[in-house]
Amino acid sequence: MLLGTNGELSPTIFAEMSALAASTGAINLGQGFPDEDGPAEVLDAARRAISEGINQYPPGRGNPDLLEAIATHQARFYGVNLDPATQVLVTAGATEALASTILALTEEGDEVVTFEPFYDAYGAIIALSKATHVTVPLHGPYFTPDLDELRGAVTDRTRLILINSPHNPTGTVFSRETLELIVELAHQHDAIIVTDEVYEHLTFGVEHVPISSLPGAFERTVTISSGGKTFSATGWKVGWLTAPAALVSSILAVKQYLTYVNAAPFQPAIAVGLALPDEYFATTAATLEAKRDLLSAGLTSAGFTVTSPDAGYFVIADATALGVTDAADFCRSLPSLAGVVAVPVTAFVREENRDAYAGLLRFAFCKKVDILQRAAAQLSELRTA
Repeated sequence: MLLGTNGELSPTIFAEMSALAASTGAINLGQGFPDEDGPAEVLDAARRAISEGINQYPPGRGNPDLLEAIATHQARFYGVNLDPATQVLVTAGATEALASTILALTEEGDEVVTFEPFYDAYGAIIALSKATHVTVPLHGPYFTPDLDELRGAVTDRTRLILINSPHNPTGTVFSRETLELIVELAHQHDAIIVTDEVYEHLTFGVEHVPISSLPGAFERTVTISSGGKTFSATGWKVGWLTAPAALVSSILAVKQYLTYVNAAPFQPAIAVGLALPDEYFATTAATLEAKRDLLSAGLTSAGFTVTSPDAGYFVIADATALGVTDAADFCRSLPSLAGVVAVPVTAFVREENRDAYAGLLRFAFCKKVDILQRAAAQLSELRTA
C-alpha cells in the first residue's frame, strides 16, 4: 500500500498485476524485471565480496570503490567530471534517491513539475513531501511534450523539475531541444532539475544525453541512476545520485534516516559492472532491441497499434482497435483471454487525465526470447476471442 497519484492509499498496480500473474499462471509482462542473470563478472564480484567479509554496514555515502566507479563512469560516457568524495551518493535503488531528494529539497507549498505519464513513485513521493504536483502531458503517438505547455507549467513556485529520460513507461528519449529548454526554465525560475536516468544504457539507436552535461545545467541538477536495469540485477537495489556537493549533503541529511546504508557486498560488484568494456553496454542494448522488435511484432499481429520505444524495457500498445475502452479492466481480464499480464498506462497518470490514455497498455520485453515468443503467440488469439 502507498500514496497513489492522487494522494489516496492504494496498492501499486505492479503488486496487483504480479499477484494476478502468480494466481493465474499467466506470463508476467507487467513488471519490469529481467528473467535472466546479468554479467558473470558482476555476479562473481558479489560472491567474492561476501566471501571476503563485506557484509556489514558500508560507509554512509557508499563503498569507496563504487563512488569512484560512478565518477569514472560519468566522465567516461558523458564528460562530466565529479569528486567521488563529495558529489556522489549511493542509495537503495533509484527510488530511494528520488525520495530523499524530493523530501530534502521541497517544502509544503513548493511545486514539482513532472511529465505525464510518470512512474507511479513520483506522485507518491511528492504527496508525502506535501509539495504540489504539476504535470506536463506527453502527447502520442511518440509521447513528446509540447514546449509551450512546458513553459506554462514552470513558474516561480516550481522548486523541482523532475524528468525521466529515457522515459518509463513510454520509452521516449527527450530531444536536446527539450533538455535545453528545461535548463533555461530552471535558471529563469531558480528551480532544481532532478533527472531519473536508470535506462541510460538501454537506448536503441538514439543517444542518451544527460541533462547535467549541458551548459549551465550541472550547478542545479541532481542526476539519478542505478545498476539494476543495466546489469539485470534489479533485486540488488543499488542506485546513486550525483550533484554539486551542497545538494548531495542536503540529500544525505534525509537519506541517512531512510535506509541509512544498503547492499554492502553488491556495491563493489556494481563497481565492477560500471567498468566493463563498451562492448558489454552495446551488446546489452542490441539484445534488448531485438526483444523489443519481437514482442512488438506479436502485438501488432494481435491487433494492437504499437509505438516503438527508443529505450527502456517497455512497449506501449494501443488496444482501441480491439474495442478496449478501459485499459485497467482489460488488463485484469487479459490473463484469461491470452494468458499474459500487462499494466495499464492509466496507472501512470492522474485520475482527471486518464481518458487520453484509456486504451493504452504497457508490456515488458526484458524477458527470455522463448517467453516473448510464447506471449506473442498467445496474444494472437485475441483476434479470434
